[in-house]
Amino acid sequence: MSGKSFWTGVILVIAFSLATCLLQTVALSDFVKADQYRASAEQGDAKAQAKLGLCYVKGSGVTQDSAEAVKWFRKAADQGYARAQYDLGVCYWNGSGVTRDRAEAVRWFRKAADQGDAKAQYWLGRCYYKGEGVTQDKTEALKWCRKAAEQGNAAAQYGLGLYYGIGEGTPQDKTEAVKWFRKAADHGEARAQYLLGRCYRHGDGIGQDHAEAVKWFRKAADQGYAKAQYSLGLCYANGEGVAQDEAEAAMWYRKAAEQGDAFAQYNLGLLYAYGEGVARDEAEAVENGNGVSRDRAVAGGKGNGVIQNWAEAVKWLRKAAEQGDALAQRSLGLRYANGEGVAQDEAEAARWYRKAADQGLAAAQFDLAVCYNLGVGVTQNKAEAVNWFRKAADQGYAKAREALERIENPTP
Repeated sequence: MSGKSFWTGVILVIAFSLATCLLQTVALSDFVKADQYRASAEQGDAKAQAKLGLCYVKGSGVTQDSAEAVKWFRKAADQGYARAQYDLGVCYWNGSGVTRDRAEAVRWFRKAADQGDAKAQYWLGRCYYKGEGVTQDKTEALKWCRKAAEQGNAAAQYGLGLYYGIGEGTPQDKTEAVKWFRKAADHGEARAQYLLGRCYRHGDGIGQDHAEAVKWFRKAADQGYAKAQYSLGLCYANGEGVAQDEAEAAMWYRKAAEQGDAFAQYNLGLLYAYGEGVARDEAEAVENGNGVSRDRAVAGGKGNGVIQNWAEAVKWLRKAAEQGDALAQRSLGLRYANGEGVAQDEAEAARWYRKAADQGLAAAQFDLAVCYNLGVGVTQNKAEAVNWFRKAADQGYAKAREALERIENPTP
């Protein structure tokens, strides 16, 4: 054995021993703390009772036991200890260690909220908003959300931003929404970081600033928030606030797509459908026709996204389509119609066109009309064809207007 190998082995043994000792020390520390809490808890100390309850929730120094946690939370809660009242409310809310009872959860949340516990105030506001365990009352929901937000509770600050952004329980005020999103975002609340990014991207409640949008999308995306990952992918695809980079766009789309984000699945599917070196704006035009939302654009130039792979394209388009995404449904229909990545199947193509058409997608309504007009994948039905051409034409779809014109005014 060489001297280098010997000393490498020695270092690994020492490192393993230190890690083992550290784990044993932590376990012993947890046991000692739980034992200390128990001693004080049995003497009636409410704070210790609450801490012992948390030990049982987490299995820290004791065997995890939800029923035992409830027992100690209740002892502290009955003494008026606000945090234990909140924790007991959570147990009733989740049915952890006790029969699930939303009304009882609300009762305990209220006791803690009345004492100023911010988490309880936030949850009480949520209960009023959703009408769970209490009669729905959005004004009351806003009241409790504000109380928690003003104490710095990030979830409540995010929620208060939503109230102002949507205009529920209060007049709509996008500037105020941005203010509260920022407070929550500064606390690391991923949902608020994402929405603050959207505000910067679209200029809602604040001056438009794509670089700032990218900054906030990235913060949320780095926390694994799928919507932000998708939006960051869009920024890279379109070169908004960052240098255009299709490979980076594909990476972020994939992260979001793997979490089930339908928009990301659709865009990733399109990248695979058209492959690297294809102009994304042209691909999008071919796929979707008129009226595609700017938030759904896959625009770009020629870049290094992914290599064309129809089977992979179909895989991601199907995932999005099965979640009800109309653009993906129509695109999947096109794949069946053309036999791209799947065996050609005109009936299956028509089935997916209908799903998208029923959601009002003009391009799919036109495609379905063509199927009925020619009897492709469906029984020929001229009246039904006219019906779908008209639906698409009423949305301004040029090809549908032209088709109707030819049907209504045939050339002699």
